[in-house]
Order: sequence, then structure tokens, then C-alpha cells
Amino acid sequence: MDQKLLQEIGLTKTESLVYWALLQLGPSLAGKISRKSGVHRRSVYDAMDRLIEKGLVSYILKNNQRYYQATNPEKLIQIMKDKERIVHDVLPELKAQYEFSKEKEETNFYRGKEGVKYIFEDMIREKDTVLVIGASPNANEIIKYYFPKYDKRRIEEKINVKLIYDESFKPVKDIPQADIRYLPAGYGSNAATNIYADKVAIIIWLEKPLAILIKNKEVAKSYRKYFELLWKIAKK
Repeated sequence: MDQKLLQEIGLTKTESLVYWALLQLGPSLAGKISRKSGVHRRSVYDAMDRLIEKGLVSYILKNNQRYYQATNPEKLIQIMKDKERIVHDVLPELKAQYEFSKEKEETNFYRGKEGVKYIFEDMIREKDTVLVIGASPNANEIIKYYFPKYDKRRIEEKINVKLIYDESFKPVKDIPQADIRYLPAGYGSNAATNIYADKVAIIIWLEKPLAILIKNKEVAKSYRKYFELLWKIAKK
């Protein structure tokens, strides 16, 4: 038998060697077990203590000497069942912690053109339709050389965009693969909100742009509802 099989069910290498030797020898002194297993005598004692705790070994005293003996190997089945029960007991808490960390809100702040470009690159990575509220005309001037590359990659990835503009702003050129609607004049500003996947990016289009990227499913859901409301009000 390969002692590695005993290791797979939870015994250490030393415990496996000692337990396997003891099964073959029957009741034995530590010295004999050491010679049979190839494990140092001191390590045999340590392994025996752990195997006794696991219920796999017992001992009897003869002339003040300990004779160790293996218990019925069926005890291994009980050990595995006990481990399975422990896992079942702690699983709800582990899953709750996993879901909490997975859904945990992440908020990152970006400053400058490169930071804003990172957000647009993230939109490409997510490959989800992008919803934009309050698209700012300043954006085209601030990173005008970047947008043609972004749109090219967006089209290649088949990512649609829906934009809501102030009606006082009309794009100089058509935006590819985009659906645009307009709100009455006076609603425009330098701030734009981009909603995609489970994220919301609020970008303030200044000469040195600022951006806040929020990753939170519930926040993104709320902003989507707000976008849908404005989309119904806005005109083509």
C-alpha cells in the first residue's frame, strides 16, 4: 500500500509511516516501530501522541513500558465523516463571508488624463453596454486623440453605448454604434456619469480631469434605473 493514500485523508507523512508500520507489527514498543517505519524514535513518540488524539492508536502498559497498537482502520471513515460534518457546520459562515467580500464596494479615485483613460479601458475589458448621463463636450477636447482608438476597439468588441446629452450640445461627428437622446438645454455640466457592468464612473471633465469609479452591484442597479427614467424623458 502507498502511504500517500493515508496522507490524502489527513495524516502527515510521519503519521502515515508509523501507522502503517504499526498495522503490520501489532502491539509494539517505540523502538521496534522506529526500525520498521524508518522514522526516528523521537519522531515516533510525537506521531504516536497525535495518532492517539485522532483515535487511530492506543497503548497498554507492560512492565512500565508502552506497547502501542493500531485501532480498527474503520476509524478512518469516522474521521472523514467528522471532518465533513465540521465543514458543513462552518460552510454557511464561510459562504456568507465569501459573498460579502465578493460584493464589497470598491471606490477608487483617479486624477488626470491617464486615470480617465484607465476607466475607458475598463469599459472595454467589461464588454458591457455603456450608459452615459450628461456627456460633456469638454471630453472631446481633453482626450480627443484617445477617443478614435477607444471607439475603434469598442466597435471591434461590439460594445454599444447609449448617451444622454444636453440638447445644446450636438456632437461634431457621428459617434459609431451609439444611440443618443437629448434633455432640455440647461441640464448640461462638466460632469458625466458612465454606467457599465456593476460599476459607475463619475468623470468631471476639467483640463485635469477627475474621476470616481464605484464597483457595487446595488449602486450600479440604482443608476441604471435613473438612466432608464431619463431615457424615457429625453428626446431623439
